[in-house]
Amino acid sequence: MDFLCIQGGGRLSGEVHISGSKNAALPLLGVTLLGKNDIHIHNLPQVVDIQTFITLLNMLGAKTHFEAGNACINTTSVNQTKAVYDIVRKMRASILVLGPLLARFGHCEVSLPGGCAIGARPVDLHLKALEKMGATIHIESGYIIAKAPQGLKAAEIEFEKITVTGTENIVMAAALARGKTRILNAAREPEVVQLCEVLQESGVQIEGIGSNELIIEGSDRELLNIPSFNVIPDRIEAGTYLCAAAITQSAITLKNICTEHLKAIILKLKEAGFTLYVQEDTISIESLSSIQPFEIITTEYPGFPTDVQAQFMALATQAEGESKIIERLFENRFMHVNELQRMGAKITLDGNCANVHGKTHLLGADVMATDLRASSALVLAALSAKGETRIHRIYHLDRGYEQLEEKLTQLGAKVYRGRE
Repeated sequence: MDFLCIQGGGRLSGEVHISGSKNAALPLLGVTLLGKNDIHIHNLPQVVDIQTFITLLNMLGAKTHFEAGNACINTTSVNQTKAVYDIVRKMRASILVLGPLLARFGHCEVSLPGGCAIGARPVDLHLKALEKMGATIHIESGYIIAKAPQGLKAAEIEFEKITVTGTENIVMAAALARGKTRILNAAREPEVVQLCEVLQESGVQIEGIGSNELIIEGSDRELLNIPSFNVIPDRIEAGTYLCAAAITQSAITLKNICTEHLKAIILKLKEAGFTLYVQEDTISIESLSSIQPFEIITTEYPGFPTDVQAQFMALATQAEGESKIIERLFENRFMHVNELQRMGAKITLDGNCANVHGKTHLLGADVMATDLRASSALVLAALSAKGETRIHRIYHLDRGYEQLEEKLTQLGAKVYRGRE
């Protein structure tokens, strides 16, 4: 198993290219199941989750070619509708084949998902919505068995709570359903927006893109001609590198970003006292020796993203005073706290609220990654800490960050990957 070794205490400098968004790419790989042509996807991040999803498509019978961030996928040869446990257990996003498989074939079996242990994230919202669209669903031996032999029909669906993957699954299902589906309390994340835009460019009529109400005119099981497209930049990766610069009192520039997607992160960094120079597709952050404490409340887009909460907690250890972080989306997303405390962080927890007492002089230690974003928080803390930090179980990082050690080394960090 690999570990990451980081010698902390140094400054970063230079430029870093932000990869395509993992969270956008996964549903876009799912949408290829609705296509009837060769689909060319560009700016795909070369991370484990993407490779896992492509492996799943291959197991279903698709023909795929993935190299250097570009993929060509043809799903006309798909002849299996069972997403088996062995592949789904590795990644919760595998649930994104449920909607398109059911809409296209009228039946499918999808293993209940695995992935990061950061909260229950139940799929019941997906299943209730599909039942409203005429599907019969039951759970048997750990599999979701869904049937709609006459195809899915349009319905009005109001999610009890905002769900990103739930919205994406139902958007894809509605694209091949019969009639107009209305989705209320839909997620508004940029990743959902891109999925809708790609479907719209494929001939699907969609109203309300970017809002919490979507109206989708389905094709009644007619497959789509999906044009080539580029995956949007990864706003979470961008936020992580901005925090890396901030925590090490460094000045760096990020290339290939979408400024619009980073507004909440930029505002919070400004609140902490940082100066940022923002253009349409680049952003630079200036070094700052005295960081102001801040308060974060995670919420759905366009609010502060839960996926950078852990990174900002690491940053808060270097602020001059007490910062407060309230996590409203996932109940187990403070698992990185114990590991940060091993490095000297002073953090107290009260339910879903963390109080971070700074400024703390962090010391290198052996720490354990527990999930994808917690792993990146440990990387940031290690960059700031005195001495050497070894981060174990970094397969979590490999799921979502492309060429992490190469990019950090390019910025001047002392980091290498080892094997234990």
